[in-house]
Amino acid sequence: MRGLSDMMGDWTKPHLKVVLVGNSGVGKTSLMTRFVDHRFTNMYRATIGVDFLTKELTVDKNTVILQLWDTAGSERFFSLGSALYRGAHCCLLVFDLGSDSSFRALDGWISEVLLQTDPADPAERGTFPFIVVGNKTDLQTRQVCSERVQQWCEGLGAEYFECSAKENTAVDSAFITAARAALRTFKHSAVDQTNNIQITDKDQEQHPNYRESKCSC
Repeated sequence: MRGLSDMMGDWTKPHLKVVLVGNSGVGKTSLMTRFVDHRFTNMYRATIGVDFLTKELTVDKNTVILQLWDTAGSERFFSLGSALYRGAHCCLLVFDLGSDSSFRALDGWISEVLLQTDPADPAERGTFPFIVVGNKTDLQTRQVCSERVQQWCEGLGAEYFECSAKENTAVDSAFITAARAALRTFKHSAVDQTNNIQITDKDQEQHPNYRESKCSC
């Protein structure tokens, strides 16, 4: 059983929230389970609502707690969006290389993520980090070619990985890249919060001439 000091130590480390989105059946749960638990099963189990796993790792000499949120890839669970995406630092867009429709659906998932995260600064909508993952490279046939995805990713400004949760191909690379992007978002948010802190002298505020003495320039 972990002691209180151990648990307190966890909260001194950056907690990075990464959400996985994409159509049902593209392998989000399998990718997440492979990365965190180093295992794979052929038994398909549709995610009902949200799955959640954490993993501690070192990213650029920073020890972080990676929080992975695996969404249900079904429109009937879109109502979970605001709570699911709130505070996300990065998003993994997952599609099935054997399913052209799952790739075409990514534009809709991007819109959903940006709508639900709703950055306060409109400029940040273009900087929110997305990592694109084409899963199931182990399939004998594929409907989505690499060149097509690469071209699409260039327009999005996103890195692209072709993975196989079954064969453990490039899974770690995709998640570590997502963690690195999430850490940059985390640090940027921390700087913004620090810059927004204002310290005032309460005694000075209570002085009758305080407001009149402030510079109006």
